[in-house]
Parts: sequence; structure tokens; C-alpha cells
Amino acid sequence: MTKESLRPDELEAFEGFRPRLEAIAYRLLGSAAEAEDAVQEVFLRWEAADRAQIRVPEAWLTRVLTNLCLTQLGSARARREVYVGQWLPEPVLGGDPMLGPADTAEQRDSVSTAVLVLMERLTPNERAVYVLREAFAYSHAEIAEMLDITEVGSQQIFHRAKQHLATERSRADVDQAAARQVVEEFLAAATSGRTEPLIRLLTSDAMGVGDGGGKVPARTKPFFGAEAVAKFLRGLFKPAEAKRAALGGSPDIYAWTANGSPALVAVVDGELIGVMTLEATTDGIAAVLSQVNRDKLGRAARQWAASDHGEPLIKGW
Repeated sequence: MTKESLRPDELEAFEGFRPRLEAIAYRLLGSAAEAEDAVQEVFLRWEAADRAQIRVPEAWLTRVLTNLCLTQLGSARARREVYVGQWLPEPVLGGDPMLGPADTAEQRDSVSTAVLVLMERLTPNERAVYVLREAFAYSHAEIAEMLDITEVGSQQIFHRAKQHLATERSRADVDQAAARQVVEEFLAAATSGRTEPLIRLLTSDAMGVGDGGGKVPARTKPFFGAEAVAKFLRGLFKPAEAKRAALGGSPDIYAWTANGSPALVAVVDGELIGVMTLEATTDGIAAVLSQVNRDKLGRAARQWAASDHGEPLIKGW
């Protein structure tokens, strides 16, 4: 079959499912670009399939997508083992349909940057079962059919995945207004020139992580502890001509959300160059996660360019 053989209603049906498929693929792969590619591959298979024999299109599309992503996860892990520096997932900015459903705490947690990092510990099957069940509420019977496992097997895999991802600390739910307040307080502390205000905002075991992909300077390993993170941030937010030169100019800093968490967005001459996500918990900021690898900011940059983001908190830092 060729693309022209798709009936308008069949094309419309697929496009209606696309946001959900992209949201599933993003959680499975941790990459917005790879998620888009995977969903496009599903479209090609939908186009070539005998659609008259497909009784439930959503189930068929989700099954095809999930199995594509499972295959891709193996090669993705191999690439990440030789990745330069610390690997972090691509940030997805607030308002992007790729974030998927956010009606429950579980759905919101499943797309947080911290949980996506933790999901790297899971086997591909554990990751798939967790995402399909926790974030998209598929039944274990449906998941079993998608993954060619038993229903009991799906339940057991889900239980193991939940144990691997368990944390004693609860994430703080934030809307755009609350996120802006967190970012404003954080930025005031980070630019104060002192570590004490930052330490008060951080949890005692706070973590700092940067992903430059070997293309932009970033700490190559995570670092831990409120004092260590505060000292690093104090230095990072101290203006210097050398930093501006490395960034390509003086950045404007905006408050936004990424993956459901408060975030700082750095923009130079209208171009998004970095996203710093603050993992806010009920105990304080538990992680400061910076994505500055331009190769992993494509979707965020497109969305930013199309959004009304107001005035920056800091202009020409």
C-alpha cells in the first residue's frame, strides 16, 4: 500500500492517537527525538497494514510502538554506555502533549526527569510494563497481550519495577505559578554569591547532574550533598565573560516547567541553549539537572519558539 491508499478517516484516526503514542515512546526511550522517530515508524506500518483486519486500532498501534521501543532500548543502552559525560533524558517543556496524561500523581511522576533517570536501571520489559500500567492505565491483560507475556507475569514485572523505583521522598506538585516561585527563590539564592541561601533550599542529600554530551562543558559525574551542590551553583551563576563566550552571548533566564518540575530556561538571542530542572520535593530541592547538549534540546527549542513565555527573570546574565 502507498500513503495515498490511506482513507481520510484512517489518517485522522492515527493523528488522533499520535500525541498518546509519542507520550508512551518518550517515557520508554527518554528521548523526544527518538520518540518522534518511533511513532513515525509506527505510522509507516499502519499505512502498510491490512487495516480492515485491525479491530482495535489503538491497541494495535500501541503494541507495535511498544515492541519497536523495546528493540530500540537495547541499542540505546549500548550508545549510552559510551556517551561522553553523564546521560540525561531530553527535557520536555510544560504544555507539550508529549508529556501525556497528568491527572494523577503517578502519571506526573512517571515523566519527571528524576524518574526517567531511575528507569534506566530497569530492564526493557520492566520499563514497558511500568509505563503502560502506571502512566497509561492499561490493564495487565492488555499489557500481557502487547508484550507476549502472561497476565501474572505482567503483574510480577510491574511489582519489581515499582520496587526499583521506590523512593522515600514525595515530589511536590507544582503548577506554573508555584514553579515560578520556586525558580525565583532558587535564582535569588544562586546569584547571591553565598552558599547558605542555596543550602537552605536543598535537601541534605541533593544531587547535581549536567549533560553536555561532550559538546558543551558540564560536570562529567553526578555530585552529592547540599554543600557541594551549593558551591557548584554559586560558581556557575557568577557572571564571567568567558562563560558568556562559551554560551555564545549573554543569556536571558526564564522560569518555566520541564517534565512537570520547576525549570530555568536559558535563551541567547532567542535560541534556547539550556534547561535546568529542579526536582522539587516536600523536603526541598533534591536534584538540579542541567541539559545543555544542543542535540537534545531540539523539541524543547521548537516549543519554546512557538510559546508566549513572557519576560525573563534575568535579562542578559
